[in-house]
Amino acid sequence: QVRLVESGGGLVQAGVSLRLSCAASGRTFSDYAMGWFRQAPGKEREFVAAISRSGGITYYADSVKGRVTISRDNAKNTVSLQMSSLKSEDTAVYYCAAAMGGVRTVVAGPPDYWGQGTQVAVSS
Repeated sequence: QVRLVESGGGLVQAGVSLRLSCAASGRTFSDYAMGWFRQAPGKEREFVAAISRSGGITYYADSVKGRVTISRDNAKNTVSLQMSSLKSEDTAVYYCAAAMGGVRTVVAGPPDYWGQGTQVAVSS
């Protein structure tokens, strides 16, 4: 079992930056590809970004490409999502996810484990 706990969400103004973090515990963190998903009110959960077990490969949704960077620290068992130039359409609950398979398993879904989510609200 892998436990994922997100943090860093909040209410921010459009145009600013925000960094989300996810702390993992329970299993060997470097065995898992990691990712971030989000779910806006009334919409389905969607993929945001993914990173391979070593951190050498990353994928991004077209909607966030260029504004978002995913990174991980295998020594600290954490994965982060740095978001810049936030827009109102980025408002959502952001979920951390872990997948035993490769990074494409995160992208294609579904991941093996989910966090509880952290709310990001962007005011315009």
